[in-house]
Amino acid sequence: MASKKGDSIHGVLLLDKPQGLSSNTAVQIARRIVNARKAGHTGTLDPMATGLLPVCFGDATKFSADLLNADKGYEARVRLGIETDTGDAEGEVIATHPVEGITMEKIEAAARGFLGTITQVPPMHSALKRDGVALYKLARRGETVERTPREVRILELEVSDFDGDSFTMKCLVSKGTYIRVLAEDIGRALGVGAHLTALRRTRVGHLTLDGALTLENLRETGTAEAARVKLTPADTLITTLPRTDLSEADEKRFLLGQRLALGLKLRGRVRVYGPVTGLLGTAVVNDRGVLGPERLIEH
Repeated sequence: MASKKGDSIHGVLLLDKPQGLSSNTAVQIARRIVNARKAGHTGTLDPMATGLLPVCFGDATKFSADLLNADKGYEARVRLGIETDTGDAEGEVIATHPVEGITMEKIEAAARGFLGTITQVPPMHSALKRDGVALYKLARRGETVERTPREVRILELEVSDFDGDSFTMKCLVSKGTYIRVLAEDIGRALGVGAHLTALRRTRVGHLTLDGALTLENLRETGTAEAARVKLTPADTLITTLPRTDLSEADEKRFLLGQRLALGLKLRGRVRVYGPVTGLLGTAVVNDRGVLGPERLIEH
């Protein structure tokens, strides 16, 4: 359950985003339902895509960067033999190719070639910016600009359910990976082209769709107070970090931004709690066991 300080709400909504809404639109709808002042998300989903969109309210927004950089899991449906200008079903068809002779074995072999570290060219229909203008806006004007290839990692890639022209692709990928580009590249490797017809995000870091709510689920609660009960605590995004608990005296010093020479055996990033306030924020423990504040929540 989310916490409440004053008139603000602090927590995380594991949202199952519907198709047809932008991530920002979905966040703003959820913010109004729970009547939160401050909201953000942990990584954009295209309007066509559905699935997990962790929405952060209040203090939880302090930790959204932890999941922006996290690995993400997807399930997609890929249509072979048809290329579109956007790489998905919302685009215009730009080329068609016969798919006779394509087998599940050939798809599996092509997919294996993309496991590990690969190079992708970001699509024109993306939110990346050139001179302050989103590429998709340039694309809508008929403009194409050179994009710098980037290295991404395909950690897991499984293909299945081939029906003669389409197959299902499940993958776990690093930050910045474009699934439609991966689908297009597999289609090119097969010599027949491809585009996405469906995309669903199933995982963001350690978070999954288990327990995720739809916007309709939130609306059905009837009131903002009832909807807030459905949120998870603000530290949901950082539960994989080791926990450190401070004394009341050290809690006060920590909240003032002071470094604490506690002789801790832990090293690296930790989440920090105090006996009075609860969650205080994140910190970094150096080689000498000194705890240095990293991100503090406001109290």
